[in-house]
Amino acid sequence: MPVLSIAELTELAARALKRAGASKAMAETTAQALVVAEAEGLSGHGLSRVALYAQHLREGRADGKAKPKVVRKNGATCLIDAGGGLAFPAAALAVNEAIKRARKYGVAFVGVTNSHHFGAAAYHLAAIADAGMTGIALTNSPAAINAWGGSKAFFGTNPVAAIFPRRNAQPIVVDLSLTEVTRGKIMLYAKENKPIPLGWAVDRDGNPTTSAQAALTGSLTAIGGVKGTALALMVEALCVALTGAALSYENDSYFEPGNKPRIGHALIVINPEALAGADVYFSRIEDMVGQMLGDAGVRLPGARRHLAVAKVQAEGISLADALHQELLKLAGRSRKK
Repeated sequence: MPVLSIAELTELAARALKRAGASKAMAETTAQALVVAEAEGLSGHGLSRVALYAQHLREGRADGKAKPKVVRKNGATCLIDAGGGLAFPAAALAVNEAIKRARKYGVAFVGVTNSHHFGAAAYHLAAIADAGMTGIALTNSPAAINAWGGSKAFFGTNPVAAIFPRRNAQPIVVDLSLTEVTRGKIMLYAKENKPIPLGWAVDRDGNPTTSAQAALTGSLTAIGGVKGTALALMVEALCVALTGAALSYENDSYFEPGNKPRIGHALIVINPEALAGADVYFSRIEDMVGQMLGDAGVRLPGARRHLAVAKVQAEGISLADALHQELLKLAGRSRKK
């Protein structure tokens, strides 16, 4: 298994995306996000997505030349149109707009419409924590979860992420899909032609399945049953009804030929200074963390990611040979012996 640095992999992934039709800015912004996900151990949202994104760019399901822009704004809120491009440039613009508005108004809500796959949701929140603010990121996605009592995929996996900065320590990071497993993880099983555990998904006819391929076109099991589907509805409304994006069931699966996604995202940013104040916020966060870690065995959300990144920065990222060769081919480079 080859071992490459973060810089080497970012350049390789960006080159592959540019060859597929992405602009330089879109390719580089996307590559950075995918490599960070890989470094954090989130391979389902990492470099395995390069081939899929490249395919969508070539097929016109994603516009490689799109430039996101603010199309509506009103005080603490604004709406960004991703223009049908890959999500990461639009998400970066959304983060900048949200931070700017939260500094002025104390809180901000920024919606994104006409977008694509959002990647690891918490990735977009790092800059918000660096600014000393708390953030929440939400997105819908192609239908994956049946509405409660139904058998057909209706809501997306609709991830929810949040970040809480700390003083002199890594932030607390919460990032979860509303399914038992992410679709990206099932995609990896499908690529390796491995069966999935029973209970992860049902096929398109509503039958329990251990086939990863059938799961990708079927419905995934929501966390917590009816509670998980209710949360999926909440995310759907915030990301779609407020932004004008396409509902999850209106977006075709990423993994089959289909329409151009019109995914919706939402970012909520809160400035602690607008409430009890930053000093109180950081003090209360540390009181909570100290009490939690006083119980042996407790691990803070996001801690594993931070450790993984530190290890990768020192040692590089090990890639499966097949994935490395796929990236080299997409980047137009000769296969290394």
